[in-house]
Amino acid sequence: MTKVMKILVLNSGSSSIKFQFMRMEDERLLAKGIVEKIGSSDAIVTYQPEGRNRIREIREVLNHAVAIELVLNLLLSAQHGVIHEKTEIDGIGHRVVHGGEDFAESVLITDKVKAAIRKCIQFAPLHNPPNLKGIEAGEALLPGVPQVAVFDTAFHQTIPPKAYIYGLPYALYRKLSIRRYGFHGTSHHYVALQAAAILERPIEKLNLITCHLGNGASIAAVAGGKSIDTTMGFTPLEGLVMGTRCGSIDPALVPYIMEREKLGPKEVDSIMNKNSGMLGLTETSNDMREIEQEAGHGSARHQLALEIYCHTAKKYIGAYMAELGRVDAIVFTGGIGENSRLVRRLITSGLEEFGVVLDPAKNEANERVVSSGRVKIMVVPTNEELAIARDTMQILSSRPPEEAAIAAAPEPSRPSAYGPDAVAKLVLLWAQNRGDDPAALARKWGQEIGRAVSAGDTARELGRLSLPAAAPRPAKSARKKT
Repeated sequence: MTKVMKILVLNSGSSSIKFQFMRMEDERLLAKGIVEKIGSSDAIVTYQPEGRNRIREIREVLNHAVAIELVLNLLLSAQHGVIHEKTEIDGIGHRVVHGGEDFAESVLITDKVKAAIRKCIQFAPLHNPPNLKGIEAGEALLPGVPQVAVFDTAFHQTIPPKAYIYGLPYALYRKLSIRRYGFHGTSHHYVALQAAAILERPIEKLNLITCHLGNGASIAAVAGGKSIDTTMGFTPLEGLVMGTRCGSIDPALVPYIMEREKLGPKEVDSIMNKNSGMLGLTETSNDMREIEQEAGHGSARHQLALEIYCHTAKKYIGAYMAELGRVDAIVFTGGIGENSRLVRRLITSGLEEFGVVLDPAKNEANERVVSSGRVKIMVVPTNEELAIARDTMQILSSRPPEEAAIAAAPEPSRPSAYGPDAVAKLVLLWAQNRGDDPAALARKWGQEIGRAVSAGDTARELGRLSLPAAAPRPAKSARKKT
């Protein structure tokens, strides 16, 4: 009798962990929840077992390991649990934001994979460190249980160089890996597959434009199931106007604002990521429901913000129509894409000559296909957690028995003498100072973490992380007296 596989999906953020626990035989959600405000004495734990009342508690949760231990205790609880033993958890699927150019698909987590994720901290300093904390906590609490990394960037690794290389000196790509990476890849891939299933056509024969519209938003051109372009770039800031992000702007605005407003780089970065977009335009809210309501009540500012949002999305859709040549469907997903009839109507309005014709009645009814023209307009709910669970199951199911046996009893890797936050700071320093030898990096690292660090310790830590350090600089020889 084939064993039913059960997968725990973890999405570890800087101060939160979202989780879902699924039985993969029928893709049934057994339990879900979130631990918020990790690192405090008043963390919020929300847990929803299938078919039972939701639980909400205030607890002290000092770190990610404690949070995941809480999750496991809830899953095993005699009163609220859905399993009897930890051995019923067959695998853990982790959302990892950035995989750089190393990963074009989901992978079984090994020491080499963790080293590559650490290396990508330089690209995602706010996201990859907590992703790693979740992985390391999973290793400690569920030793021998295989873990899989599912990368937000992986789906977009099929984008060709003409679409991912910026018009900067090529040396910057070669030296610093500056390029378009794209994000929301798990969602774009999932809804593209779902759209193909709804249309009952092979995805290999479809050209799709997938629009993930939420507080963070991006659009992708998908040809034959592969991403060929996307709006987000080196960071999630590029592209569409979003909830609090400005999207694409004239890059010369950055030094101009810094000079005129006497701001530093971090302050400008905060303005563009946290205080712009719909929040910055309306000066009241980044919630699209509130913005639509205020626009409907006659607020010119909210109406303008709504028009800017939809104009930007329509512009990229037009560009991707030209890039794809033939478009079979435009797919809306995400909190706004799935629920805002008005946004879908404004974005698709004026595209009738291109075969994009919205059916008002179907749109109001929120049907899966809301169009009457040649190009289908679709509403497809995303489910990134299910996509992660599917990838995890596929990878674990495809392992040879001997490989699975070895993974069940892995050799412990040499632990770091430093905490995850200190290690993340070292990776960032290494990325910013590639020419520094271990001694120079040790001085800067010590200043960052507030303790003395030797060159030897720094070199050993870099070696553990598989990060190449510059050769030590030769001591200056004393000049001979004449």
